[in-house]
Amino acid sequence: MQAVVYHAPGDIRVEDIPKPVCKEGELLVHVDACAVCGTDLKSKHHGNPRIKAPLPMGHEFTGIVEEQRAAGGGWQAGDRIVMATSISCGECFYCKNNYRNLCASLAPMGFSYAGGMAEYVTIPELALRGGHVIKVPAGVKAEHAALAEPTSCAVNSVSQCHIKQGETVLVMGAGPMGLLNAVAARAFGAGKIIMSELNELRRNQGKNFGIDVLVDPATENLAEVIKRETGGIGADVVIVAAPAAPPQEEALSLVRKQGTVVLFASLPVGKSSLTLDSRLLHYGEIHLIGSSDSTPEHVKKAVELIAAKKIPADKIASHLLPLDQIEKAFELMTSGEALRVVLIPPKR
Repeated sequence: MQAVVYHAPGDIRVEDIPKPVCKEGELLVHVDACAVCGTDLKSKHHGNPRIKAPLPMGHEFTGIVEEQRAAGGGWQAGDRIVMATSISCGECFYCKNNYRNLCASLAPMGFSYAGGMAEYVTIPELALRGGHVIKVPAGVKAEHAALAEPTSCAVNSVSQCHIKQGETVLVMGAGPMGLLNAVAARAFGAGKIIMSELNELRRNQGKNFGIDVLVDPATENLAEVIKRETGGIGADVVIVAAPAAPPQEEALSLVRKQGTVVLFASLPVGKSSLTLDSRLLHYGEIHLIGSSDSTPEHVKKAVELIAAKKIPADKIASHLLPLDQIEKAFELMTSGEALRVVLIPPKR
């Protein structure tokens, strides 16, 4: 079968490798769509010590069950599935307390197990035992179902904000994950969405997603915009989806008292320190939280939102390419032209 195989930083190859064998307790899935994540791009340029190279990449995938050897679960050939692809151990403190995304021994697809940038992938028994595999309703397009994993990360983020009906949410950063956070916030009840973004191309893309106010923080005073749009109070929720320190530091001055700031985007190792005004945090009783990855429950909610067309998946999946055009996918992502590139494996 054809697969995109990670060997080392700067060494990603489209190769013909053996089709995997379905072992006891596993599912064999015929992949028909796999989205390319920013993490994949980072791995290309900088590597990732967690990847057990050489290994097929890809964790935002969907496919059809071709063979099942799993006990229970009701799996059948022909089922469309997606995954909570960071597989948890089920035994540690975090798993037992239902924080499976924070498992002490996370084993992601595409890192610890062969990923979905391939014609076929086997789903490990541990993933099936832990409920990491979710069925997708009939009628959902493959390229839309492939967005369940990134959508689930946004579901985790906005779920922690406890958004009330009609509240104002500021999203800092209009990349694909910023936009997914924005539309997820709307689905959870947000009444007004404000989005800040330095990149003009990204801001223009945001116009297609029902954003109420788009701000260029290089030419506009974001704090003044927030005051104007909220009657001087501040946003109820600020989600920082820009992977940079300045917006994370500024967020505390943009949220109202008793509001919530979510640090969604991570910063690079060695460049992750922030300078925060602790008086804002203290006297404003601000809720400052992080958000990382997702659980199977978040993926189920993401599938529900995609199936109900509450997530504009056709706009997020901006480019469809054959699997062997992974380098073109990386170029589109680097330029900012693409939101999510979805790779389509060959049909044989």
